[in-house]
Amino acid sequence: MSYWKPIFKAFVLVQLLGFAGAKSIAAEAGDDKLRIIVFGAHPDDCELEAAGVAARWAKLGHHVKFVSVTNGDIGHHEMAGAILARRRAAEVQKCAKILGITTEVLDIHDGELLPTLENRRTITRKIREWKADVVISHRPNDYHPDHRYTGILVQDAAFMVIVPSFCPDVPALRKNPVFLYTEDHFKKPNPFQPDVVVPIDETFDLKVRAIDALGSQFYEWNPWLAGYLDQVPTGKEARLAWTRERAERRYGAIADRFRDILIRDLGPEKGKQVKTAEAFEVCEYGTQPDSEGLKKLFPFFGEAK
Repeated sequence: MSYWKPIFKAFVLVQLLGFAGAKSIAAEAGDDKLRIIVFGAHPDDCELEAAGVAARWAKLGHHVKFVSVTNGDIGHHEMAGAILARRRAAEVQKCAKILGITTEVLDIHDGELLPTLENRRTITRKIREWKADVVISHRPNDYHPDHRYTGILVQDAAFMVIVPSFCPDVPALRKNPVFLYTEDHFKKPNPFQPDVVVPIDETFDLKVRAIDALGSQFYEWNPWLAGYLDQVPTGKEARLAWTRERAERRYGAIADRFRDILIRDLGPEKGKQVKTAEAFEVCEYGTQPDSEGLKKLFPFFGEAK
C-alpha cells in the first residue's frame, strides 16, 4: 500500500485541480462549448432526470447526448421484444428533436444489464467518443437493477476513461470529466446530497413535451403498473395538460426540497421564484470541481425566469 500512496495522492491532486487549472476537453478540441453525456438505464430515464438542464445547455449551443443503456424491450404490459424496443427508440428520438440534443439506445435487453467488463468497455468508449466534459447517471443505490448497474458501470468508467491502454481503439481522454448523479429519494447507504440545483422553468415546456412523447411509458406502462390507468385522459390536449400538472408537482417538489440551495446560488429574490428544478450531486470519482468550476459547467445562474 505504501508504494501506491504517492501515486494515489498525485491522482487526487490532479482531480482536485478541476477546472481551475486545466482547459476543458471541448476547448482542447477547438470548440468552446461544453460536451455533456447522460446515461439512463431505459429510454425515458435521461428525459425524466435531465431534460430540463439538457435543453438549457442546448439553447446555449453546448453539445448534449442522452444514452439509454438498455433498449427497454420489456417495459410494457401488452407488448415486448423488438416491437417495443423500436417504439421506445422512436420515442426518445422524438424527445431529442424537442430538446435539441443527440440520443442513442444501446442494444442490451431491459432487465438484463450487468456490470460486466464488456459493458464497462462500452460505457468507457461512449464517454471518450463524446469527448465529455460532464457525465451524468443514476446513483448505484437505486431501486431498479438496471439503474444500479448503469450507475456502477459509469462509476467504473470514471477512471478508465483516462487510461490509454484500456480500450486502446478509442483515444483516452487527457482530462477526466466531472461525473454527477441524478436526484433520488433513496436513503441507504446514504441519501442524495445535491451540489447543484438547476432552475428549469424556462425549459419546462420542452420537458413536458418530451415526457408527452414517451407515450408507451407515461400513458400506458407506468399507469398500468401503478394502478391508475383509468385516470389517463384520452385526448391529445387533455393528456398534455395532465402530464404538465404531474410534472409541475414532481419538479416543483425538487425546487421546494432544495430551496435553500437555489437561494444560495441565485439570491433570495430569484431563488424563491423558481417553480421547477432538477438536482445533481458530484460523484467522488473523476474531476472534483470547486464552486467556480460548477458555475462553468452549469452556466445558468442569474438567469432564472
